[in-house]
Amino acid sequence: MKNIYVSPRSASFRGAATIALLTLVLAGCAALPASGPTGSQIKHAAAGQNAQLPFDLIEVDRPSSLPPAPSLPTQTLPDAVPQPTDLLGPGDVIDIAIYEAGVSLFGGGGLRTSASGAVIFDPTSTAEKLPPVRIDDGGYIFVPFVGRIRAAGLTVAQLELRIQNGLRGMSQDPQVLVSIEQSITNSITLAGEVTKPGRLVLATNRETLNDAIALAGGYRGAPKDIVAVVERDGQTFHIRLSDLVGHPERDFRISPGDRITLASRPESFMALGAANKSEDIPFPRGRITLAEAVALAGGANPNAGDASAIFVFRYIHQAGSAEKPVVYHVNMMKPGAYFLSQHFMMRDQDVLYVGNANANQPGKLVQLLSQLFLPIATFRSVVP
Repeated sequence: MKNIYVSPRSASFRGAATIALLTLVLAGCAALPASGPTGSQIKHAAAGQNAQLPFDLIEVDRPSSLPPAPSLPTQTLPDAVPQPTDLLGPGDVIDIAIYEAGVSLFGGGGLRTSASGAVIFDPTSTAEKLPPVRIDDGGYIFVPFVGRIRAAGLTVAQLELRIQNGLRGMSQDPQVLVSIEQSITNSITLAGEVTKPGRLVLATNRETLNDAIALAGGYRGAPKDIVAVVERDGQTFHIRLSDLVGHPERDFRISPGDRITLASRPESFMALGAANKSEDIPFPRGRITLAEAVALAGGANPNAGDASAIFVFRYIHQAGSAEKPVVYHVNMMKPGAYFLSQHFMMRDQDVLYVGNANANQPGKLVQLLSQLFLPIATFRSVVP
């Protein structure tokens, strides 16, 4: 057997190099890539008193610790009192027809000359249709031989009587018919994600929000993604169409003058951390649970995630104060947590975070060592 001599200097150099390499690797272990903090780090940050953004950590381990489910809007609009469908107001365009018997103010009929030259009375009544009249911004119209008349706030029948009384004494038994050609007063405006946006004249003044949307051809898109914004008397009301579908008793009567906008506002949550899918995930329907959210995110990554470190980051709105950050923790390594997660309702813009597992750091270290030594081993196997 041939003896191989290794000089002490060479052995010392190799040992020092090995120690230096191991020191470098172990020092870099703390800086191994990670998709976010571990569960223990989040808990430590919640317990810290000097945190830049303090937040409350709530352990969801019993039904009483579940957050309240999102409630339907409690804000209500002023009651819509049904008004006459033929009520007139500024901007309305009306047609006026005046029927006369005998002496005519507007031409035709009345006195005429016979073939022998005698003047005879013709009792045949005649009708004169005036050009379309728009009620001005002050609420007035002008009628020939009558003058300026206030029409706003009157019904069609009341305006007919007022014009008729103004003609008495100048025309023989005048009769007046008023019809609405274009109604502004008795209409609403629909815009946004509606099939036929524009002005909609109410036929009964008892239509509900769903009725108005249906009369406009329906909405475009999914009801879970659409919010109806109703403006009335300086107040604004928001309701998601999926809430109306699930709770028809929430439907309410609209009122002339309402402005309704159907806005597309999809709800979503963000899946981050060691989940199998890290992205902004839209709600597949109006309401989803935490269990469904975890499933949509693909669950915890088996190589990097920690199923005992499932967190939901959420801002809670408080009356009269700023938003409060709250973090809910669910340990899904416990069987009971799966029942609780079916009653944990997600909210729009929630952040679902899957913590990194502490046990995956040695695996990452092995991968790092392999990347460091694999080129050397390959070189030694190739070069004799």
